[in-house]
This record gives sequence, structure tokens and C-alpha cells, in this order.
Amino acid sequence: MCGIAGYWDLDLQRDRVRSQGIVTAMTDTLAQRGPDSQGTWIDPAVDRGLGHRRLAILDLSPLGAQPMISPDDRYAIVFNAEIYNFEVLKSALERSGHQFRSHSDPELMLAAIVEWGVAAAVKRFVGMFAFALWDMQERVLHLGRDRIGEKPLYYGWVGNTLLFGSELKALVAHPQWVGKIDRNALSLFIRYGYIPAPHSIYQGIQKLSPGTIISFATEEAQTAQPVAYWDLQTVVKAGIENPFVGSDAEAIDRLDTLLRQTIRSQMVADVPLGGFLSGGIDSSTVVALMQAQSTQSIATLSIGFEEQQYNEAEYAPSVAQHLGTAHTELYVKAKDALEIIPKLPHLYDEPFADSSQIPTFILSKLTHQYVTVSLSGDAGDELFGGYSRYFKYIDIWQKIDRLPMQIGRLCAGLMKALPPDKWNALVDNISRIIPPLRQFKPGDKIQRVGNILSSKRPLGLYAQLVSLCQNPTQIVLNSTETETIVDRPPAWLDLDLDFASQMMYLDSMTYLPDDILVKVDRAAMGVSLESRVPFLDPQIIEFAWQLPRSMKFRDRQGKWLLRQVLYKYVPQQLIDRPKMGFGVPIDLWLRNELRRLGGSSPRRISTQTGGFFRPPSCSSTVGGASFGGIRSVLLVMEYFDVPSMVRIPSK
Repeated sequence: MCGIAGYWDLDLQRDRVRSQGIVTAMTDTLAQRGPDSQGTWIDPAVDRGLGHRRLAILDLSPLGAQPMISPDDRYAIVFNAEIYNFEVLKSALERSGHQFRSHSDPELMLAAIVEWGVAAAVKRFVGMFAFALWDMQERVLHLGRDRIGEKPLYYGWVGNTLLFGSELKALVAHPQWVGKIDRNALSLFIRYGYIPAPHSIYQGIQKLSPGTIISFATEEAQTAQPVAYWDLQTVVKAGIENPFVGSDAEAIDRLDTLLRQTIRSQMVADVPLGGFLSGGIDSSTVVALMQAQSTQSIATLSIGFEEQQYNEAEYAPSVAQHLGTAHTELYVKAKDALEIIPKLPHLYDEPFADSSQIPTFILSKLTHQYVTVSLSGDAGDELFGGYSRYFKYIDIWQKIDRLPMQIGRLCAGLMKALPPDKWNALVDNISRIIPPLRQFKPGDKIQRVGNILSSKRPLGLYAQLVSLCQNPTQIVLNSTETETIVDRPPAWLDLDLDFASQMMYLDSMTYLPDDILVKVDRAAMGVSLESRVPFLDPQIIEFAWQLPRSMKFRDRQGKWLLRQVLYKYVPQQLIDRPKMGFGVPIDLWLRNELRRLGGSSPRRISTQTGGFFRPPSCSSTVGGASFGGIRSVLLVMEYFDVPSMVRIPSK
């Protein structure tokens, strides 16, 4: 894995030495993503530079160094990528007359682009990637990103200069940078706890959406728009039209075969390799199939918590012992989190409030002591129905749907008639007479129930329940909330999919790429560790969406089919238990060891963040994630120090 950065100035002509210095400064910010080597390339004809930081995984020789120029001198490329179908593509290209000097991905990618063209080549790549390709003949810059968004890529214009990079810090390092906080993006953050693509914390800077390529031609560079080469909607509709019709046994064998093939292809590395192991379904399945295809004990790593209700790691040693892996575990304490929290703004560059970023970074740091590449079980929940909320939300909707329409509307109207602060005051007065009714800021709960009752479709319920705050523009001053696919889901979802599958689709389009994969990428690359996600292989995604609902959900359990595959390798009694997720006892820590971090009042936070926020009406009980809710989401803003993000770096 690597880090990439670069720029294209449409106006200025700088000398080569100055241009090289600019690109070097940009890529130096990405040193942790690529500690092994650094490279730059400046187009002699225009003020255009590409930069690269390398984490050597395959072909550790200088032959794999980047930037790399195609043999015909037409293309220059930098990328952050692993191409898992390398051998298949290489054989096809050799039959077409291409010769290779190395076993490196950049040489393969350039040959594929020369042979098939940019879009056609990218469609053939199976892997995780973000790249920048400069076509010296056509004077076109192509930026591309993998199908689901495993690897990040930011881009945007500062005047007539296009900036791009793996992380925002690379763009900030350009001497022309002027960053201005996007208040509308802050509203999205307050709602979800992350900033969804294509938005970023800065105005005019975007995340390239997964599965797209954007091409900047010289004459129309500033009007370029991303073009999709792959989209999940097409995959889902194809699965609906061509469903899997085999037996349970055939489905188990098919998934087992696909996972074996995928994991085998992702175990190719010229550096030590291992796996994250929580003891849950997803990671245990990945590790089981890794160990089944290895002649040596696979290194497995896990972390746990002394707080029992959050600790899943106690199950990992039993799974590891059964499989015969070389297992290491570390228990995380509040003081470990205290050491990590100050590093988070540098790691993530923009507000990100998934509290599991803390243990993910600690796990990555532990893992890097033993291996350079680690496979994870991420995306199993979104593909095979693992989240408990799928059942919970369905139950809630069924109860709402049974209510007579007029009663539901009447109750919703009454609950939404008063603003939260008025409800707070009213319930407080009543609770003085009836003490059991006393609650902390009940107004937001009442408003939320009212919104849920007024939902006209199941996905309206989903939108309400995945939101940490229902009215973020009441918190972020001078902001307008931008609609996302959660707010306005496509109509075909209602026609073609059941409620559980609708939620899985939206999670795969939003929560997975913008939260889960961001968390894993930044945490792992922050310690120069490459993390691979086998469940995101295109064939597995396609197969998952061909499956009938009964092969995902059965007996009020999700991931039925995935469980059956795992039971072939691990006894059922070691696996079957309620899903825990990668939760963190942040609420307990904030009341005790981390109390000083949670001591800020909303009004003080509002003052410290430069007038971006008014004291929130949302309570800390609004959402179940992200440092315990809105109050702690604002705490994230305090640590990201929003005003200091609006700066011009020293030259």
C-alpha cells in the first residue's frame, strides 16, 4: 500500500526544482502510508506533478518504484493499490505481446491501460486501488477509485490549481492551499458521525466516489465530473434477475469456494502476513480459510477490554487454538485511549466520530509488530445481514405499520407540535409529581418517535434511526443540510427489495465506505500496515446479492450462510453467541478515567470551535454510536480544532 499526491496548475509555469519541491512536500505528509521510498515526477511541458510514497508489499526491488512511465512514454502513473488478479491479467497481456521486467502492480496497470484503455482496464482490475494517471499525449489527468472505496482519494480546485491526494493533509501542504470549512458538511457529520462522500470538511474539496473515474482534459478541466465504471445498483438488479436457485448445500459449497479463491489471492505478499481475529463470524471465517490454505501457522491478532460487556476477545483464543494460528492478544485500558486520542486528528484529517477508531488503531499498531499485511472480516455484515438492527428495525416498522393511519398521524402531530426544549420543560414539571417519568432531555426522544410515526415507508424509519441528530442545522450555524441517498433512496428499492435488503444496500453505499473502510484504512496506514478485505471481492459481492433472503436470515439470526461455511472449520459452540461488534466502553471511560475529556459543556465547546455551533438541543442519548451521542460528537470537533483547520500552511 502507498500514498499518492499531486497537482496540476493550469496557469503557472514553475521551474522543475520548485515543482518537485511542492510534490515532495505533499507526499511527505503521507510518510506513514509509504515509509519504504519516495518518488516524484514532473511533466516537462506543463506545471504538473505526481508524487508517491511506497509501502513495498510485492516485488520489493526498485523495479516497482513509482511514479512509473509506460514503455511508450505516453502515461505516467502513481497509485495506492493491490491488484489481486495480477497473474490472470499478466498472462492475457503477455499473449498480446507485452513483456514485463518486474512483478509489480504499476507495470501491470500501465500495460493494461496501454492495451485496453483506461476505463476498460480498470473494469478488469480486481483489488483495492486509487490512482492518478497522466496521459501526456492527450493532456488528460485521470483519477480513479476502487469499486467500494477501500482506498481513499481526495481532489479539488484551489483557484486554477487542481490538487489531489490519498489524504487531506497532502492537499493542505500545497503552497496555494486556502481551506475553508464547509458548514454543510459539518451538518452531515452531526447527523451521521462521519462526512459521507463526495463531501469533505473543506469547501470545494471532494472525495472521489467509489467505482468512478474522473478525467480532467486541459480545455474543460474545471467542469469534469466523475463517471461510474461500476455501481452496486447494477449488481443488485442483476442478482434479482438471476437469483441463486440451488440447494442449501450447493450455496454453502459455492460460498466456500469463492472465499477460498479470494483469500488465496489476497494472501500473496513478499512480506509477513496475518489476520485480525475478534472471535466473531466474519474474522473467524477469514482466518479459518487462511489457515486452511497455509502450511505455517498464520499470525492472528486481537484486542479486548476489561469491561466484560464490551469484550469479545475472550472468544478469539479458543478459535485460534482450534485453528492452530499463532495468536497474540492485548487488553486495552482507558489510559491507552488517552494516549491515542490526541493522534486522531492527524490520522483522519476531518471529523470522524466512530469510537472504534481507537481500538482499531491500537489493534493495527499491535499487528504491525508481527506482520506488514493483515486480512480483516469487514463487510460481512453488510453483505450477509449481520447487524442486529436489521431485525430491530423490522420489528419496529411492523408495529408502526399495524397502527391505524389516523392514530399514527395524530400521535406524530402531537409529538412534533412542541420543540424539544418545550418537551423537556413539560416532562420535567410532570416528573416532579410523577418521579418515575424523569428522564434526561426527553424532548429529542419524543421528537424522534414522532418522526418515526410519520414515516411513510420503512426506509423513512431507517433514515431516522441511523441519524445521531434529527436537526443538525439547528446545531451548525449558517448551514444547510445536503441530501444523501439515505434521505432520498431510489424508488426501485421499494419495488425490488425487502426491508432488510434495502437497509443492507444503503449500509453498503454509505456506512461501509464512509465509516468502516475509512476507519480501517487510516488506522492501519497510520502505522504502515496494509489491511485487505476479502469480502469485497466482486464475485463475493455479486453472489451475496443473488442469494435469497432465507440464506442470509434464518431463525432470527443473520449471516446464516456464512455461519454454515464457518462451521466446516470451527465448532459451532465456539461461534454461536449474540453479536457484539467492535464497541468501545467510551461511556464508562468518560465517566471515570477520561472524565476530563468529557467535561466540556456544549456551550464551552461552541465557543471553542469558533462560532460554528450553537449549544445543541440534541441530547447525548440521541444516538447509540460516536462517543455516546451529539454532546460527544461535538467533543470530537473540539479535538479536531475546527478553527485551526482554516489555515494557509507556511511555505
